[in-house]
Amino acid sequence: MHDDITDVPGIRVGHDTNLEAGTGCSVILCDTPAVGGVDVRGGAPATRETDLLHPLCMIDEVNAVLLTGGSAFGLDAASGVVHYLDEHGIGYDSGIARVPIVPGAAIFDLSCGSATIRPDYAAGYHACEQASSGPIELGNVGGGTGATVGKLLGPEFAMKGGLGSASMELLGGIVVGAIVLVNALGDIVDPETQQVVAGTRNIAGKSSGASNPFGNTTIAVIATNATLTKAQVTKVAQMAHDGIAHVIRPAHTMFDGDTVFALATGSNAPEIQQNTATAALQVSTLGAAAANTLARAIVKAVRSASDLHGVPAASSLL
Repeated sequence: MHDDITDVPGIRVGHDTNLEAGTGCSVILCDTPAVGGVDVRGGAPATRETDLLHPLCMIDEVNAVLLTGGSAFGLDAASGVVHYLDEHGIGYDSGIARVPIVPGAAIFDLSCGSATIRPDYAAGYHACEQASSGPIELGNVGGGTGATVGKLLGPEFAMKGGLGSASMELLGGIVVGAIVLVNALGDIVDPETQQVVAGTRNIAGKSSGASNPFGNTTIAVIATNATLTKAQVTKVAQMAHDGIAHVIRPAHTMFDGDTVFALATGSNAPEIQQNTATAALQVSTLGAAAANTLARAIVKAVRSASDLHGVPAASSLL
């Protein structure tokens, strides 16, 4: 076990990282189509294909998920992911062509590095080429490259966010994994010590002046090898948001676009029982595990980050 989302069988992760521009993207590839769900809690999301994941909609398979920097501009990277999957014959069989199903979400990282260089088609394609099932690099990598946290008083008081991942193994061989880009308005709190790990800095002799809270969002993917329906995996995504609220304070503000995707690969794991009470208990257990795993991944993200473009990381202030 790597203690990251690639511990879930059939999940691969790849990155495109631009340290000079302070941005990048990360792609979560599903070796076989996964059942997908999503839950959006923040007031300022930048997303792609989230309506498709609603349980009332027809398509119930996902081929990849894009987590990207660049705000709405960065969603262009999804086109590169779609092209890569198309070249490999991967996608929903419409009877005429295989259409790759690639939901995605973006963080606002334009204040760290360059505001004019954002992940694009080539970045998304390159991230797919780099995808592997091995251990995931954390911190200033992929979509978390330009992420920052603690911006309630404005970006000059922020600290470095980043990319984090974690996993948990449950009884019966079920694995739950999380990958997250931590770019929150709020502070990151260690749930064990209740101490702020990274957040708004108190800079001596400086006044906050007018607050500019724009430029946030924490986005994540939860994956499990359990077999779930579209409604059940959506419930797991919903419960996973508790992990965000547990360690990011405040969370889900009007200036955040907090979005959690969930994927169920159904590989090497028993199907959720059809008995209503038993199924509800199993889904609830998965949701609770997803929340705990996501919370741990968020803390790992900021602890793994390093200074970038004048924004200090938690590791440099120890």
